[in-house]
Amino acid sequence: EDHYSIIHQQNMPMDIEWAKDGKSGELFILQARPETIHTQKNESLNETFTLEEKSQILLKGRAVGTRIGFGNVRIIHDVSELNLFKEGEVLVTDMTDPDWEPVMKKASAIITNRGGRTCHAAIVSREHGVPCLVGTGKATEVLADNQIVTVSCAQGDEGYVYEGALKFTKKRIDTKTFQHTKTKIMVNLGNPNEAFKTSLLPVSGVGLTRIEFIINDLIKIHPMALVNFESLKEPEVKEAISKIIGNYTHNPQQFFIDKLAEGIGTIAGAFYPRPVIVRFSDFKTNEYANLLGGKEFEPTEENPMLGFRGASRYYHETYRKGFALECLAIKFVREMMGLTNVKVMIPFCRTTKEAKLVLEEMAKNGLIRGENQLEVYVMAELPSNILSAKAFSQYVDGFSIGSNDLTQMVLGIDRDSSILGELFDERDPAVMQMIAMAIEEAKACHLPIGICGQAPSDYPEITTFLVDNGIDSISVTSDVVLKTIEIVAEAETKEDFKIGLIHETEEDPYRSLLL
Repeated sequence: EDHYSIIHQQNMPMDIEWAKDGKSGELFILQARPETIHTQKNESLNETFTLEEKSQILLKGRAVGTRIGFGNVRIIHDVSELNLFKEGEVLVTDMTDPDWEPVMKKASAIITNRGGRTCHAAIVSREHGVPCLVGTGKATEVLADNQIVTVSCAQGDEGYVYEGALKFTKKRIDTKTFQHTKTKIMVNLGNPNEAFKTSLLPVSGVGLTRIEFIINDLIKIHPMALVNFESLKEPEVKEAISKIIGNYTHNPQQFFIDKLAEGIGTIAGAFYPRPVIVRFSDFKTNEYANLLGGKEFEPTEENPMLGFRGASRYYHETYRKGFALECLAIKFVREMMGLTNVKVMIPFCRTTKEAKLVLEEMAKNGLIRGENQLEVYVMAELPSNILSAKAFSQYVDGFSIGSNDLTQMVLGIDRDSSILGELFDERDPAVMQMIAMAIEEAKACHLPIGICGQAPSDYPEITTFLVDNGIDSISVTSDVVLKTIEIVAEAETKEDFKIGLIHETEEDPYRSLLL
């Protein structure tokens, strides 16, 4: 970079390819050239694609880029057939090479049988902004000429070829035009494959990382089945686990630690140094039982939503060793990867006694509150968290409102009940009053409080209500981040904005809650 920058008399970032010798361990530079994609891109322009429809999935492959395209399929077997290709078609082939570039930039999408993220097709498609799927294995066999397909690279690491021309939206927004808000806007994120794309949003960090997604997607195995791998009762379950963990059969627990650390680390790395709040696992017993090997370790409960979940599991003898694996993964991310922007959060913590027991269990596994900047938050999703906020404040560094469970507990409605679905409403005056109380109590304890529940993502009026009551941060799903910024900015600048807007009137004590 220094050499090229001197020659060109300007900063010249380089695209450098390396190889490591397997025997000597030496690194070699194979080639170096000026980097032309990111250096010419306006980083303040945020372009997002969202698929609005779904249809039959014809193929899967590695997604290159984050765009969506559709068109008629044109299968090209050899360079001599390139003259058949028409602009706007979907180019389908085994592999591409430099001779194909004039045609590739005219394609609405590119699909190859072979190749990875650094193959020719991937590099060229990035340069020209063409959605590309590589390594599909059988695109030239499955697809047919003139067949209409949609190619989506907007759903993470894996890309999809759908049948037909599906509707999608494209948004191009200059984030420089967004007003800075006093209330921090954060994003909820559980899928590591979405981390780098989502990190480009103008947010202050990740308000909620659900590690359940990582366990479901990357691990698939009940942690206690890995702890007790050698003594598993069902041979077929043990065999299925062996196929997943491969060389980890000598240390199955390390498989869980490594995969969870990989997922959390990807998200934390994408957002560093912005904070990433990682919530410990909050599966219910029926959900844990669905993991491979889970049925052997989970009780059957009549109402799992109110049963053995959250904090109560972490110090319990039947799951303590499973929780240890979660702690060790986070410890690895913070200490070995150096991603100290990771904070942890305890869900469904019913009492301060439980909070104390969880902290003790964490400490046994190397996660000590206050050490190496480690902060511990608690989900404010139970009336007990809010009514006893002052007592909880002795054990935590902040609160995060979970509006889904809080609504369930305040209204006495099982959130999984389809019969009572119409009664489940986060905007109910009783729920809103409990949220307002949570903010007030946290402020009295001089601790930060945010919200990471679904409510602000669904209801703009709740966002305004939260701002009016002085909440510190609002964490929403990525698709409504920009909309939420606008709502918050408007709420903060309106004439009647003031902390503690809630007040009672003789006419209607809850009227102000719904303003």
